[in-house]
Amino acid sequence: MKRRHFLAASALLSLLAPSSVLAANKKKTAAKPTRSSTTKKSNRQGAKPAVQHPETPTAASPPQAEAEQRDATSLPDEPTTPWRTYDITSTIALSNASGKLRMWLPLALYKDTPWQRSLGHSWQGNFTNAGIYRDPAETMVVFYADWNEGVAAPQLQITSQVAKRDRHFDITRRGNAAERSEVLRQNLHSSNLLPTDGLVRRTAERAVGRIKDPVARGKAIYDWVLENTSYDPSLPGIGRGDVEAMLDSGQLSGKSADIALLFVALCRSIGIPARPIFGQRIDSSRLFAGLGATGNLSTEQQCRAEFYTPGYGWIPVNPADVRKAIYDEHLSGSDPKLVVLSKLLFGFWEMNWVALNSAQDVKLRGGNGKALPFLVFPEAEMAAERFNSLDTKRFSYTVHASRVDG
Repeated sequence: MKRRHFLAASALLSLLAPSSVLAANKKKTAAKPTRSSTTKKSNRQGAKPAVQHPETPTAASPPQAEAEQRDATSLPDEPTTPWRTYDITSTIALSNASGKLRMWLPLALYKDTPWQRSLGHSWQGNFTNAGIYRDPAETMVVFYADWNEGVAAPQLQITSQVAKRDRHFDITRRGNAAERSEVLRQNLHSSNLLPTDGLVRRTAERAVGRIKDPVARGKAIYDWVLENTSYDPSLPGIGRGDVEAMLDSGQLSGKSADIALLFVALCRSIGIPARPIFGQRIDSSRLFAGLGATGNLSTEQQCRAEFYTPGYGWIPVNPADVRKAIYDEHLSGSDPKLVVLSKLLFGFWEMNWVALNSAQDVKLRGGNGKALPFLVFPEAEMAAERFNSLDTKRFSYTVHASRVDG
């Protein structure tokens, strides 16, 4: 599967017009990350305005990756994907605020994975106090800042350093460490937006039919989602993710959260552990221009998904980007580029994107408002009133990412 993805990506790149693709032959060689010995810290307190608060010292290079496990009897693979290191800087200014104010910002996954590593954060601003808290159950890390009443122009800047490399699923290699049972149970539960019974279960059962193999069942649901959904760019943010409303109405159109959460709900309804992964694009794409982003990234949030199968672990999928490419590029169902892309994005994530969390029904620590369906945008609250960065009258929010490894 890993070799298949490499060949599929190469085929897709050769099919795309030059204006849609980065120069694939101009790959930069990045050194493997070397792990910093500094322990990451949370809940740092800031008392003085405009003073920088580093969580960890700026790393010269990302942490050392574990040695690759190679199977000498397998077919040759493509060269190991190089690590790329980014500084991601978010700048926030709040206006029309009165009284005490608190702001929350989701940060990159704090748990290292074979495809992403968080190397630390630093921040500065005129806040009264600020810090980071972690929710292990939700694999979520959140930056918060407070401003006391009377601060005329609340503002802050936070920079996160993250190392990335493309993520591949290899069907020829079994034996991944089993996931903890409590994690699997958690990713079978229903939520406010993800029912797992009734119409959702009946839809999933029709999609898989008599298929018994766990990987093939996941692929059948992925194919059903691709065939039955459409991308709607008119919705705000990344969509609502209300699966039950989508199925009840028969209008299976939406943005990345709607499409990814539909896949997750269908999987969970027939006993396949699955979860959304909310994140943000941080670089251009080698596949299609519309699947990448540069410049101000403040509206480039995107949701992907993964499902679990015994022996293989978590398998990445990205049905939303298939539907987005169809919309952006006006692809027909028989277009060779679409055929290759739909196969490629089952088991492959192009890591021009940083994963933030998989949390749903999020209760913000210290907040007074109701739970959020997910946390992907900066949120602010004064008294009992809450607003996020899509409210451009109150939020000035910019995000920029830069390569720091050459």
